[in-house]
Amino acid sequence: MKSICKWVITFLGTLGIVCWWCCFSVFAENVREPIRAGSFYPADPSRLKHVIAKLTHKAQKTQVRIPRNKYLKAIIMPHAGYIYSGWTAAHASLVLEANQFSKVVLLGPDHFMGFRNGAVTDATAYQTPLGKINLHDDAKKVCLHSNLFQSIPISSDREHSLEVVLPFLQSYLGKFQLVPIIVGKAVTQPFSDVLDSIMDRNTVLIVSSDLSHYLPYSDAITRDQETIRMIMDLAPSRLVKSDNRACGVWPISILLHLARRHQWQPVLLHYSNSGDTAGDRSRVVGYAAVAFFGDLPMQDKPDSKPRFSREQGQALIELARQTITEKLGQRVSRTAFPSLTQTLQDKNFQAHCGTFVTLKIQGQLRGCIGNLTSTETVIDGVKRNAVNAAFHDPRFSPLSNQELEQAKIEVSVLTEPEPLAFHDGEDLLKKLRVNVDGVIIRKGHASATFLPQVWEQLPQPRDFLSHLCMKAGLSSDAWKSSELDVMTYQVQYFEEQ
Repeated sequence: MKSICKWVITFLGTLGIVCWWCCFSVFAENVREPIRAGSFYPADPSRLKHVIAKLTHKAQKTQVRIPRNKYLKAIIMPHAGYIYSGWTAAHASLVLEANQFSKVVLLGPDHFMGFRNGAVTDATAYQTPLGKINLHDDAKKVCLHSNLFQSIPISSDREHSLEVVLPFLQSYLGKFQLVPIIVGKAVTQPFSDVLDSIMDRNTVLIVSSDLSHYLPYSDAITRDQETIRMIMDLAPSRLVKSDNRACGVWPISILLHLARRHQWQPVLLHYSNSGDTAGDRSRVVGYAAVAFFGDLPMQDKPDSKPRFSREQGQALIELARQTITEKLGQRVSRTAFPSLTQTLQDKNFQAHCGTFVTLKIQGQLRGCIGNLTSTETVIDGVKRNAVNAAFHDPRFSPLSNQELEQAKIEVSVLTEPEPLAFHDGEDLLKKLRVNVDGVIIRKGHASATFLPQVWEQLPQPRDFLSHLCMKAGLSSDAWKSSELDVMTYQVQYFEEQ
């Protein structure tokens, strides 16, 4: 009996070891091992750290002006061997620091497989000589968009464009989780929409790409400077229409689509080519590091303007109507919005924001007055602008009691206007966001603004700007001049129900 028990214990112990080893083996197989360590960059951790430290020291001698009150959103980095592109890649150290981001969305071009849209490894982690990087849950999330993304088995994952930049990111950011996406020829807008859904304050987007390949040194510089100009102009359509711009033309285009959507500001950190570093100058490859800066999401800004609910928006409309009614000498009905006083006690209404009040009768404008800057509380601004829109808009006679009964009131709450940098009229057209941006123009003493709602009547940017210039008393084509000062803002607006 004892021998049977001893045999059972031995068997179960052996079975446990076998099960543990099988589980360990399965886990090990889920780690994507480095394939370019020892060729593109050192495989020895201490040697790799030394190389990156030396490249970083050299890169940090470069002086770059970083936009004030902006936050890093994305970086373009090269992915060649470190002796060639490492100097430029190390310029990411100018904008990255430890614990700055907990998630990295990494896009790199497909050099081998020839698929469309995006692909994500089925691994659970990436291994580099500097340690393991776990995949973020969002890597699985994007794969749910089956029409845009597919899964690549580890055995088929020969792509180096993601792997090569990871040691730099580990050196600068420390620990983070990864969403690695290899990009083929892509449909940029829906692809960008998916990325938007996983981007937050703790996420940085990294695009891995080299520039032109195998041109003579001087020709490469000319072509690369053209490409960099397209990137700085946020011009993805121009980028994809010509050959030999960048091996990562599609991931860069996706980034530029996002940058245009959110008005991220690009900053060139560095440019070089292999002829500047370790190669001969008869056939060179170009490299650029470009950072993109934008605003924090509204809810993350410590001093951000409030977001009003639908009920609060209707309270502002009722406030405007009651203010106009009292100015007309009429008795105000409290039954339409019995909780108005209580609703207006919310601290949101004490914020200082620009406001506009618009009156319409049968869809036609009957008055519109507002202030662009945050000189008074939302409550005070709506009350003052309601009176001005009803009685002091120089385009109309004062509103009558009968007209007030027919009028529909609209209230807009504005973000703080910000300057919009542009090179010329065509650049201005590209940077304006239809149905999103309110626009202010100034030239000398002439100025005017259109709320974003005006896009509904003038959906073409050329028409929008021409009418805005005429409103300011300028020629209709004054927007084509770089001498024009332009500012943009966004609004929350509420229509009377």
